Amino acid sequence: MSPRRVIAFLVMVFGMFMAILDIQIVSASLAEIQAGLAASPDEISWVQTSYLIAEVVMIPLSGFLARMMSTRYLFAASAAGFTIASFLCATSTTIEEMILWRALQGFLGGGMIPSVFAAAFTIFPPSRRNVVSPMIGLIATLAPTIGPTVGGYLSHALSWHWLFLVNVAPGILVTLGAFFLIDFDRPHWKLFERFDWWGLVALAAFLGGLEYVLEEGPGNDWLADPHVALFTAITLVGCVVSFWRALTREEPIVDLSAFTDMNFALGSAFSFVLGIGLYGLTYLYPLYLAQIRGFDSLMIGETVFVSGLAMFFSAPLAGFLAGRMDLRLMLLIGFVGFALSTWMLTGMTADWDFNELVVPQVLRGMSLMLCMVPVNNLALGTLPRDKMKGGSGLYNLMRNLGGAVGLAVINTMLSDRADLHYDRLREAITWTNAEALRQLNLMAGNLSAHGLDGQLGAISQMAGRVRQQAVVMSFIDVFLLLSLLFGGLALAALLMRPPAKAVGGGGH
Repeated sequence: MSPRRVIAFLVMVFGMFMAILDIQIVSASLAEIQAGLAASPDEISWVQTSYLIAEVVMIPLSGFLARMMSTRYLFAASAAGFTIASFLCATSTTIEEMILWRALQGFLGGGMIPSVFAAAFTIFPPSRRNVVSPMIGLIATLAPTIGPTVGGYLSHALSWHWLFLVNVAPGILVTLGAFFLIDFDRPHWKLFERFDWWGLVALAAFLGGLEYVLEEGPGNDWLADPHVALFTAITLVGCVVSFWRALTREEPIVDLSAFTDMNFALGSAFSFVLGIGLYGLTYLYPLYLAQIRGFDSLMIGETVFVSGLAMFFSAPLAGFLAGRMDLRLMLLIGFVGFALSTWMLTGMTADWDFNELVVPQVLRGMSLMLCMVPVNNLALGTLPRDKMKGGSGLYNLMRNLGGAVGLAVINTMLSDRADLHYDRLREAITWTNAEALRQLNLMAGNLSAHGLDGQLGAISQMAGRVRQQAVVMSFIDVFLLLSLLFGGLALAALLMRPPAKAVGGGGH
């Protein structure tokens, strides 16, 4: 390995970090952006949704584009466009402008992510994979985890504009580094003549529509909402046409043949599940701290940063273990650890904060790294070189889709289970319940001492307590479901086969 290629790869890794970080960097600062752009509550969610929809379309498309343009031109163009879109986001004056530039930012950012995974498993020999795989695994898991923390600090210390301006200087350096250093492959421009434009339209309808349905469905009663119903129909049509074009075209824009490799198929399924755990808990921790504990964005960032630290310090351990133990056993340990970390949260109360959450977060961060490294190696380590670019796009797509499906299920479950628990708790609090009457009298006496209507105020406070407890119980239900999911899949890791030691690496 020449120093030039190592530096080029590090430049690509940093570009991928920027692209993945920007998925979540706005999540803790949406209120500030909403105020700055005078946006409505329904509109502001599209600052994140537009990015996700555009990114999820580009990720599988990037395999074809990398073969046509080469890694060098695709990555440099994506980094340059991402940097420009970031600057335009910061200068937006209306919510419509912000949504447009965020979509462009997500689309171009999606072109950088799979290229890094493909490069890691083609330019490095197998003996170096236990170094590079933890590196890309760390970035893929750390970036979305610390996104809310970084965003919270930037918007709190400076302004929401710096959520995007922070990308400009590094983006320029990444663009220049990619253009002048990457030399892994050569472009094949004749592929442009066989570009499947209808396949692209179908792919955008399928994945873009699916992302919209999963984002908007939980809050709009799913198919009862006409827009969700319309996009569900668009998704189904796009799905059928996308698969038909992919299976019948000589040169499809999304090559599905990588799924004929059993390791890749199982690894993609594990990547889907890891997406549920990664993005699901990155969403659940801040949501609990905001709704139940009343933390602001800065306090939330300081609390959830523990997971990121655990990932950072456990990455070298994951690389060390990957070279010295069966990857399948390592994956099993990671899944069991993740299941245990969510099982510990099933004892949650409305009083939990940093001290109670620190151990589950540390265990979650370590387990994610123990999962990500072997999944990367097992899924991509057995793919032939000519399938690597397309396979990398599909592998990363599965992780993002897992996150989208997981968030949709989590949001739906939180809403439905909170209503169910509230009804059950309300039925138990009657005028014959001695403990409920005791607490009502205490609250009424306290309010009356301050010159307020004690009886009415006490009933209102009791209703608030019941609602809060119902919400906490719905969180517990979600954590229990995640524990069962990861615990149940742990044994499936043994179905994979170790990658051959001589596969790939060091190609020109």
